[in-house]
Amino acid sequence: MSNIVRDSDVVEISEPPFFSFGEKVRAKRTIRNDGTYAGKEIGEVLAKKGEIGYVASIGTFLQQFYIYGVEFVESGNRVGMKKKELDPVIPRDDEDADLPLPGQVSV
Repeated sequence: MSNIVRDSDVVEISEPPFFSFGEKVRAKRTIRNDGTYAGKEIGEVLAKKGEIGYVASIGTFLQQFYIYGVEFVESGNRVGMKKKELDPVIPRDDEDADLPLPGQVSV
């Protein structure tokens, strides 16, 4: 009946977004237009595997996933992508997770 395929039963939006605004990210795979990108032909490449971009917006999809609007430098396209389609360019350490944000005072 429905063509929507859910990736899992996990609801990402119950936690803060994984990526931050302005964060440098890399596409894990080639992204092609599925017909939802205006001005491009269906099947046209929007971002190549390994292409670097920056998170320009953060939204949600199906009340389950964060969608990161990534502005890709080489292609100049802004593409909506899920967390599983992106890698941070600067690797993350779990021990940095509890550090305060810039401007916050830790007590």
